[in-house]
Amino acid sequence: MAASSAPAGRPRLASLILQRKTLLIGLIVLTVIALLAILAPLIAPYSPSRLSVVNRLKPPSERWFFGTDEFGRDVFSRTIYAGQLSLLVGAAATVLAAVLGITLGLMAGFFRKLDGVIARIIDAMMAFPDILLAISLVAALGPSLATVIVALGIVYAPRLARIVRASTLIIRELPYVEAARALGVPTWKIMTRHVLRNLVSPILVQATFIFAYAMLAEASLSFLGVGVSPEIPTWGTMIAGGRQYIGQADWMMLFPGAAIVLTVLSLQLVGDGLRDLLDPRLRKDL
Repeated sequence: MAASSAPAGRPRLASLILQRKTLLIGLIVLTVIALLAILAPLIAPYSPSRLSVVNRLKPPSERWFFGTDEFGRDVFSRTIYAGQLSLLVGAAATVLAAVLGITLGLMAGFFRKLDGVIARIIDAMMAFPDILLAISLVAALGPSLATVIVALGIVYAPRLARIVRASTLIIRELPYVEAARALGVPTWKIMTRHVLRNLVSPILVQATFIFAYAMLAEASLSFLGVGVSPEIPTWGTMIAGGRQYIGQADWMMLFPGAAIVLTVLSLQLVGDGLRDLLDPRLRKDL
């Protein structure tokens, strides 16, 4: 019976995803964008750094799908290559935010003595607008790819910490946790096996939103000139480089901007779909 239940679970999950059209669309769009970025060396017709001043500011055509920029570089090639770093920043910032947020949330929710201090730190960080706090951290650490990831990870960690803390405050009072304590189970095992395992669903859903927020924040930082170095192709730096040519070569901002919009929208659709699938109350509507 156990062997037959596992295969049955996969069709059930697949059917639930197929029923949720927004989740399916989001997964398809996100997969296509990720594949384009990963396979950029095979797909891109030109090198993203190849200069051709003679062909500068050429409009989209059969030769240059997305046109060229002020240095004659192919915008299509740069857009799919830029996806690698933009997705990397979003993913790395999400992982860092998850590590920090889960740790702080578990500590605050499980240990009463630490709750007051950590909760006040979380509230203080969330009182600042995300972009202003990110700019301050990048300015303090120095602009680079690594510092942008660290800054965004710190900025979005309180979002996860607050969710984890609130759920932990409830779970730690449940009978099975009290029973584990009475049996002498080590605290770290209770926190990981009995508390953290029950928080996978909300953490996963929130992580998809943080991924989207981090990508938007990276683009905003690059546009403001305090993010990744301008010579490194990301969607944010491409938009920043094309703003002075907005009336002459709109495609320089249009295509990387469309890539950000599609990626963020697909992440939002995936997050909403996962929330509906993983929440038992919402899942009944399917």
